Amino acid sequence: MPAFSTISPVQLSRLIGTTDAPILIDVRTDDDFAADPRLLPCGFRVPYGQIEDATDRIGPAGAVVVCQRGRKLSEGAAALLRVLGHKAEVLEGGWLAAVAAGLPALPARMLPPRPSLWVTRQRPKVDRIACPWLIRRFIDPEARFLFVAPAEVGPVAERFGAVPFDIEGVEFSHRGELCSFDALLDDFGLRTAALDRLAIVVRAADTDRHDLAPQAAGVLALSVGLSRMHKDDLAQLEAGMALYDALYRWARDGHSEGHDWPAGRGQ
Repeated sequence: MPAFSTISPVQLSRLIGTTDAPILIDVRTDDDFAADPRLLPCGFRVPYGQIEDATDRIGPAGAVVVCQRGRKLSEGAAALLRVLGHKAEVLEGGWLAAVAAGLPALPARMLPPRPSLWVTRQRPKVDRIACPWLIRRFIDPEARFLFVAPAEVGPVAERFGAVPFDIEGVEFSHRGELCSFDALLDDFGLRTAALDRLAIVVRAADTDRHDLAPQAAGVLALSVGLSRMHKDDLAQLEAGMALYDALYRWARDGHSEGHDWPAGRGQ
């Protein structure tokens, strides 16, 4: 059982993608990182000797420090963070244990500089809310999103150094029958059972293929409702984050649960 100052990969996996997720600080050596240049969701690298540089990113959920095997580098870095007044734990078994446990790992070469800037078409409905949710919960919690006129997405991306998404002709967009949400899952190595289940619902709602998932009609109705409630796209995004937080927990933990009322109906 993990000590008070450690967290197991299984315990961490239950927090990743939720509002309770800690910040993940990777302190592996350059050689260890070069051997497997990936990061855990929303993780970032800091040399273990410069761990104090990460303190401004640590929020109320605290930090989990990751080294290769969960020993001296992460132990020392986490202890120093605690001295500085932060909640900090060591990932038990380190990076190797996380990989062995099947935690998603993102290719570092795919990650834009943080805080990342993304741009898409204004007046979002489904994919353009689902994608920002995925980015903030699994790629960059500091990500910022620009909603602009469709014709200006490309020019804005070029002039402001933003990553364009969910518009024709860019990397993160529809691919055949798959949505932009799917493109992000594929390219960032985020294919998990829960996210795959959620992706089907997003795809069904976004492409009007409600035969793919019975939940799609409800997601579309809520998405349209939110767009009518909010004239401000950023306000709609913040409201939509809660919707996709709930959908993710359904996809991860509650997809097999039904509701029967009155109890014993049909007997």
